[in-house]
Amino acid sequence: MLYYLFDLLQQSGFPGARLMSYITFRSGAALVLSLIIAIFIGRRIIERLQKMQVGEVVRNLGLEGQMKKTGTPTMGGIIIIISILIPCLLVGNLSSVYMILMLVATIWLGTIGFIDDYKKIAKHNKDGIKGKYKIVGQVGIGLIVGLTMYMSPHMTMRQNVEVINPGTNEIEQVVYQEQEIKAPQTTIPFVKNNNFDYAWLTGWLGDYAEEGAWVAFVLITIFFVAATSNGANLTDGLDGLATGTSAIIGVALAIMAYLGGNLIYSSYLNIMYLPGSEELVVYMAAFIGALVGFLWYNAYPAQVFMGDTGSLTLGGIIAVFAILIHKELLLPILCAIFYVEDLSVMLQVAYFKLTKRSCGQGRRIFKMTPLHHHYQKPGNAGIDAIIQSPLAPVPESKIVIRFWIIGIILAVITFVTLKIR
Repeated sequence: MLYYLFDLLQQSGFPGARLMSYITFRSGAALVLSLIIAIFIGRRIIERLQKMQVGEVVRNLGLEGQMKKTGTPTMGGIIIIISILIPCLLVGNLSSVYMILMLVATIWLGTIGFIDDYKKIAKHNKDGIKGKYKIVGQVGIGLIVGLTMYMSPHMTMRQNVEVINPGTNEIEQVVYQEQEIKAPQTTIPFVKNNNFDYAWLTGWLGDYAEEGAWVAFVLITIFFVAATSNGANLTDGLDGLATGTSAIIGVALAIMAYLGGNLIYSSYLNIMYLPGSEELVVYMAAFIGALVGFLWYNAYPAQVFMGDTGSLTLGGIIAVFAILIHKELLLPILCAIFYVEDLSVMLQVAYFKLTKRSCGQGRRIFKMTPLHHHYQKPGNAGIDAIIQSPLAPVPESKIVIRFWIIGIILAVITFVTLKIR
């Protein structure tokens, strides 16, 4: 809204109104606004949740300090969502299809998480909504994003072409095709000429290879939205863990969006140029500010939990954002923490069922899953017992900080992959 007001002021020759046309200025404004909103509105929302007795119900799983969390307000993801939406509506360009898709994804996923939390608390249903309904919701937003990218004339790319020196066989420069095209292409790590075209997977379809490639792209979109959303949901088990990890990932994605939306920097990194995608930096700045502001209350010892309202939304936002900037195949590196948390649960369940069927008694790989709880759990069980390495419980705050450090390392590696080919 302010974006359009300043646009009118600029046309009228008002001094300083041109600032709002700069992505860096609007991104900075979005970050500061979201941070302020999260801190100041967050306090009121927490007090409101306390009055409504919207507290976390904690099962005694034998983890240090776990029972002290009982009654801590949950559904704090509302704070994050509000803190993202308001700055985007104020300083974002709402005519951008990129911004519109991110706002739709935020509201869509936030609604799924809110219904899940509501059923757990108000309806006293500890499981919330059934997992299949969550998946249906995640598939829905994946379809919306994938099909919009296929059909929208405003979501295009310009392919990067390397100019090779015939004498040295080295790259002299990277130039871009003049024509903007629509293509199901993405960036892959560690590969020279790292534009991967999904049409390579569907070449056997002949004349329908291009249409088949878009089908494959939509399916990949759905997979990453579901996997990342559920991974963030599982990671949200310790104070500040999902919040801080998501903020680190958000910083990396914001930088990628800025580079991909800038012709000069795209050329330097030899990645595809996406006209108009720079508007996503404004959204991600609001996302980062909202998370840092929420961390003010969510850091150990937490005064509020985000609940599924926040965690399902965060993972989905990250996946949708990466897909929009054609960097979804970098997510296994950047979001490895989320996926390892996913994998730890799947391996634990599969191994328990397998050993119960073959040995009559279920065994475990980890002392407890998701993985972060393995380090909290006292005793010698699971993989620790196998390798004869009894580990003492690690304090919650130390686990969180270590996961943040790993997240920073993964973000750095993700950027390094763009140059190491």
